[in-house]
Amino acid sequence: MQKFINKTIALVIMVSCFPVLAAPELSPDRSRGEGPYDRLILRGVTIINGEGAPPIGPMDVVIEGKRITSIHNVGFPGVPIVDSKRPEIKAGDRVLELEGSYVLPGFIDLHAHFGGDAQGVPAEYVAKLWMAHGITTIREPGSFNGLDWVRKQQKRSERNAITAPRIVPYVGFGQGTDDPFIKPAEARKWVRDIAQQGASGIKFFGAPPEIMLAALDEAGKQGLGSMMHHAQLDVARWNVLDSARAGLGTMEHWYGLPEALFTDRTIQDYPLDYNYSNEQDRFGQAGRLWKQAAGPGSEKWNAVRDELIELDFTLNPTLTIYEASRDLMREMNADWQFDYAHPNLWSFFQPSRKAHGSYWFDWTTADEIAWKENFVLWMRFLNDYKNHGGRVTLGSDSGYIWKLYGFGYIREMELLQEAGFHPLEVIRAATIHAAEVLGMDAEIGSVRPGKLADLVITDYNPLQNFKVLYGTGHFRLGEDNQPARLGGVRYTIKDGIVYDAAKLLSDVREIVSQAREENEQGPGPRRLPFVPNLEPAMRTKSKINNQ
Repeated sequence: MQKFINKTIALVIMVSCFPVLAAPELSPDRSRGEGPYDRLILRGVTIINGEGAPPIGPMDVVIEGKRITSIHNVGFPGVPIVDSKRPEIKAGDRVLELEGSYVLPGFIDLHAHFGGDAQGVPAEYVAKLWMAHGITTIREPGSFNGLDWVRKQQKRSERNAITAPRIVPYVGFGQGTDDPFIKPAEARKWVRDIAQQGASGIKFFGAPPEIMLAALDEAGKQGLGSMMHHAQLDVARWNVLDSARAGLGTMEHWYGLPEALFTDRTIQDYPLDYNYSNEQDRFGQAGRLWKQAAGPGSEKWNAVRDELIELDFTLNPTLTIYEASRDLMREMNADWQFDYAHPNLWSFFQPSRKAHGSYWFDWTTADEIAWKENFVLWMRFLNDYKNHGGRVTLGSDSGYIWKLYGFGYIREMELLQEAGFHPLEVIRAATIHAAEVLGMDAEIGSVRPGKLADLVITDYNPLQNFKVLYGTGHFRLGEDNQPARLGGVRYTIKDGIVYDAAKLLSDVREIVSQAREENEQGPGPRRLPFVPNLEPAMRTKSKINNQ
């Protein structure tokens, strides 16, 4: 009987958090991107290096093959560039004249699901949205399409045979087994097996303490990374302090952190008719959790914060994936939904008692207010953690809860700024700090000679306004007194290959348009009452009118 109960709990955690999905088709062979070149020169740019340094420019960046080989200061802002300081242009060089543009390290999404049959979106759709938003590396949490599928994508991306970020595959704990782990030795064997199969790490949801201890210890021995969504079904026995003490690398979302801050209770104050399988119960009460924990500046708050920092624990909050909880209308009607929401994904977002994250059965004003208050305390902890030396990174968890790939990541930047981060601290979280988590900071995460040429180029200063990074651009009034959308990533460079972001977005719009036609003009988001003028590179024409 106990074995049956343990198996049932394990299945509930896995299915209710992220269902094991059938794999979509693999991405098609790459048809976009130019290079790598023997020698590529980016001329006249302003560099935001990702390590926290302020912008500097004008600079010329020399890339040879896949790597940055030199960076040259070529003068001062507002005056002509000093030609004598520029690297010599040789026969065969590819030169991009980018005076006034900004160059940043390629962005790293530490919580980036490829999706599967539940969402019904092709891998190409997902990968091109990532790349169009400057995301050049992802950590795939769980590999729920199957490790073999993700590994194939990973290897093809490493060869740049597909248009996709480089992929770091994690595996959901226990994935591929018929029964839950009863003995620590069973967990250790599973960890060794997935290491041999090429996994880079493990995503945990919850398990008995003896199983967690064994699995995390073995993961360390095998050189595997680790991340955890502390599901409520096990958090009363194992919160983030237990995880950090046992060697867990990153905490996803925020579950398990308020529980570590309890002072007048040991279990969340659940209503007596609560049912975890009812997602409106689950998310509705989650929005009331932070108020039950010790508050900012309290002895408990400070003690937990300091211990987690001492243990080099990383917070990967994925604020964006919960934002619909505090403002459902905003997320359902976001600017990008009309042209970029795949119809199958749009259907997946609709309220359902059977789908994860579709908990809008009767979402109320009170629910949204509770979540707004939840965000305030959650953000206070994140900013306090960062200010005391803790590592905070960016992950989007897009593909759920009205969040589109790529767009959700840029929104995460805005939310960290809302939490109190300086924009330079946000970029650092998105780049070098994320690279440190992956153990790849010697190769990616900042703009330095010797590192891989993973770069984001934009014509507008993202520190002044992160909205200029959205694929839909930034909505503002033009000089002709007409509304327009300006911005968007101009180029994404991965391994020295230059991708035109506007062309990637065009591919995605075509995928969406064709899918809507195949679905007989639906389902999809309703046309917004006002569609602004777009600059030519961003202009779209929808083939259908979903009223």
